Amino acid sequence: MYAEVLIEYSAKAIDKTFTYKIPDNLKNDIKIGIKVLVPFGNKIINGFVTNIKDTYEDTFALKEIDSLVDKYLVLNQELMSLGEYLQSKTLCTKISAYQTMLPSSLKVKTQKTDYSKYLTYIELNQNEMDINEYIVNNPRRKKQIEILNTLLKTPKVLKNTYDSYVTKQLLNLNLIKETKEQIYRLTNQKITDKKAVLSPDQKKALNSITLNEENTYLLHGVTGSGKTEVYMQLIEKVVKQNKTAIMLVPEISLTTQIINNFYNRFGSDVAIFHSALSDGEKYDEYLKILRGEVHIVIGTRSAIFTPLQNLGVIIIDEEHSETYKQDTNPRYHALDMAAFRSHYHKIPLVLGSATPSLETMARAQKGVYKYLSMPNRIGSSVLPKVEIVDMTEEMKKRNTILSSSLKNKIFDRLNKKEQIILLLNRRGYSTFVTCRACGYTYKCPHCDITLTYHKTSNNLRCHYCGYTVIKNDTCPSCHEKSLADYGLGTEKLEQEINKIMPSARVIRMDADTTRNKGSHEDIINRFKKHEYDILLGTQMISKGLDFPLVTLVGVINADATLNIPDFRSGERTFSLLSQVAGRAGRSKIPGEVIIQTMNPDNFTLKCVSNHDYMKFYNYEMSNRHKLDYPPYYFLVSLKIASKDYELASKEITKVKNYLTKNLDSNTIILGPTTASMFKINNIYRFQIIIKYKKDSKLFLVLKELDELYMNNLKVNIEIDNNPLQV
Repeated sequence: MYAEVLIEYSAKAIDKTFTYKIPDNLKNDIKIGIKVLVPFGNKIINGFVTNIKDTYEDTFALKEIDSLVDKYLVLNQELMSLGEYLQSKTLCTKISAYQTMLPSSLKVKTQKTDYSKYLTYIELNQNEMDINEYIVNNPRRKKQIEILNTLLKTPKVLKNTYDSYVTKQLLNLNLIKETKEQIYRLTNQKITDKKAVLSPDQKKALNSITLNEENTYLLHGVTGSGKTEVYMQLIEKVVKQNKTAIMLVPEISLTTQIINNFYNRFGSDVAIFHSALSDGEKYDEYLKILRGEVHIVIGTRSAIFTPLQNLGVIIIDEEHSETYKQDTNPRYHALDMAAFRSHYHKIPLVLGSATPSLETMARAQKGVYKYLSMPNRIGSSVLPKVEIVDMTEEMKKRNTILSSSLKNKIFDRLNKKEQIILLLNRRGYSTFVTCRACGYTYKCPHCDITLTYHKTSNNLRCHYCGYTVIKNDTCPSCHEKSLADYGLGTEKLEQEINKIMPSARVIRMDADTTRNKGSHEDIINRFKKHEYDILLGTQMISKGLDFPLVTLVGVINADATLNIPDFRSGERTFSLLSQVAGRAGRSKIPGEVIIQTMNPDNFTLKCVSNHDYMKFYNYEMSNRHKLDYPPYYFLVSLKIASKDYELASKEITKVKNYLTKNLDSNTIILGPTTASMFKINNIYRFQIIIKYKKDSKLFLVLKELDELYMNNLKVNIEIDNNPLQV
């Protein structure tokens, strides 16, 4: 018997399988999808078995598979097929596709680490008669006798219960032996939550979803309409059929509250999967899923690859979120992977959002997706009142950060012992530091961007490559003490609030304050317990969080996302502001939202203030139609990257000519131009955008281009199908 093995090296030049002979001692254990060790060159490396065959036609002498890495870790047929689909969709290497589907602790790699966690027990290793004889003959060994007497009554005891020296003596005498039992790091047994009584909107939505049938549903529910309860009751139906469920959430910060809800409802039948888990925790959760010990998986986008058998439903909450698209190779979208699994199992795929992406809503409007609406909030709560504040007028009053209206309303809520959320979608202290004397501005030497100042660490940092430099008082160019910081980040906002409202308890939530494990959960829990009055942060505070005492939301600079030169900037702004506005007034106390902007007449902001998604949708769709953008056209972004500027420029022109010659005449090719971030980490990037409706040649041409640059060490080609940023 012979096995085709995909080796761990992800170089495109060797993106193929190699045939190995299966030794007799492994014939019963080798399966498709299993991880093996194989000789390659003069090394023993890891690989995946992708096929098994009885005959081998070439005359070359074959090497044998060395051994199995883990005979229990097998990618099933569905996941093997999903890997092939992922490769065809993103044009990545085969091994990259399969690596993406595994947690870091289980990836195909040469290093070996045992991530299993064990408890060590001791138990008797002799019969009762021999033990009693030893006790009688050794009356002075009181500590040993105590252990033996305990073990005569109890089959096993944790080894660390007793002195290690005493247990070692008993082990040496062969009177006891050690046994190990694998345990999981994350466990939860509590089930305290009962099913809520559904509102008419919730009931109608739940009853409209047909199980055991392939369909995609858009659940369009305003913030606070109770989408999570619909998800839980739907999953409960699925579990009663002895089937399983995957629920994706966009942010790690969101998993905290949702997981607690699910733990309370389903107890230990839930596994969680996201990047904030340690390698050991991911390993444990993956094993739980692989062994069929749980029915429900909740996690961020990588959870779509978990090996749940007998799937009954897939739910993607906040489906509009851009975090579902991976921005590094392979550039997949979790929705595409979910659609594949939905089709494979012939099950419903539920997409939930208060602000669906235009592509999703367009499909729902055309009847491709089934549309479910939940236009009302639960109980007596209503959507908050939104006020737009013109900051050009406030600047005249020297209110550069907080408007008079927002300041007054914050003081009012503090007096009432209510809570406030403030959104500023830019971390750091200031956006750039410049010299007032000579105009010198700190820039990253490796990237085409200014450095962001972080005051707490007194350093200037590049948020693209990580370059950091300590800020001095003196300008490095003219040596004058004329440095000034401009722009506003969350760190500076926190300082400003502490200065204006010294008695307010403020906590900040952004990428800088949530680096440590468990920090998301800690901040959310402490704010929910009202240990803090004001939560300020970046977009990670905008979605899904439910705080009953939050009655005021302030958006400090609504223009930050609105003025980005991208055709999706209006959609992103509407979504972000609507989502963060939805954090206010989720209980019986009415909520208010203040949006600060330099563009008070902007159409998108007016739609946000009126909570009018459909008006925004129709306006934006009209613009997209005129400009040939999604959902009317599909997009492909093609980038050429190189450390050599001239070479990259020359190669992108060649690519343009190749595309023009080989693609259909009705396919639109834009560029070449410099990429929006032209230089990152000393690599220059040029870009071409392809717009198409139907082009049968497109993916074949892209594959040919990919292969043309396969062995080029000086130039790299990046192909992104349906990019979210262009």
